[in-house]
Amino acid sequence: MSSVAEPRKSIVIHLGEIVAAFATAWGDITEFTLRTLGWLATKRPSRGTIIPIFYQIGVRSVPVVAITGLFIGMVLAVQSYGEFVRYPGMQGFLGVAVNSSVIRELGPVLAATMLAGRVGSAIAAELGTMRVTEQIDALWSLGANPIHYLVVPRFLACVCLIPLLTVLADFMGVMGGALICTEYFGVEPFQYWTLSQQKVGMWDVFTGLAKSMVFGAAISVISCHRGFNSSAGAEGVGKAATEAFVQSFVAILVLDFFLAMFFNALYGRIWPPA
Repeated sequence: MSSVAEPRKSIVIHLGEIVAAFATAWGDITEFTLRTLGWLATKRPSRGTIIPIFYQIGVRSVPVVAITGLFIGMVLAVQSYGEFVRYPGMQGFLGVAVNSSVIRELGPVLAATMLAGRVGSAIAAELGTMRVTEQIDALWSLGANPIHYLVVPRFLACVCLIPLLTVLADFMGVMGGALICTEYFGVEPFQYWTLSQQKVGMWDVFTGLAKSMVFGAAISVISCHRGFNSSAGAEGVGKAATEAFVQSFVAILVLDFFLAMFFNALYGRIWPPA
């Protein structure tokens, strides 16, 4: 009896430890987020602190986001054409398929993913290095709050600049898809753009930009939290950077699903079907 009960008990204990660790981690990151929002509401960061961070996060991310958006639009056009060409007269709807996919989903998700890979990992590594070298503790001793001085500017930069990067990704994706469809596959440009204008509206643009702001907030909070909780040594900093990207990417996908469900339900409430 004891030999049978003991493995069951160990499994239960192991599952309990996993659940407890999960709850502790999410409680910690929730507290971290609330402290960040608290400082954001009470005291704005200085201009000299925030402008270099805006430049690093926003301006230096433009090339990779533009190139990614361009080729995603082109690839999507190639793959969509292979399906639409099977049905006569449907080639004109390629613009609807490509542009709506880019603006609603691929633009925001890819811009956020590029930001998580390029910026999120860098934020976690930078703050992790500051934690290991005790620079964060030095800020406490100098009377400066590390959340306000280090986290709030990065949070603002991600939330404010990801929508602009998403607009860039959308534009490059739309142009790349149009280039392939009209110049390479010979789709009539007037029909391509007219149908796109009729089917892709401001609601699609709004939902994409709203998603991107949520993605930016998640990336900044997760990356800063990983950096603040980095373990000692180069291995700990590298692990924090890796975890920041992985957790941010998973958060982007999960949030994208729930936000898509929310906006679809909201659209049905505002404009119910006839």
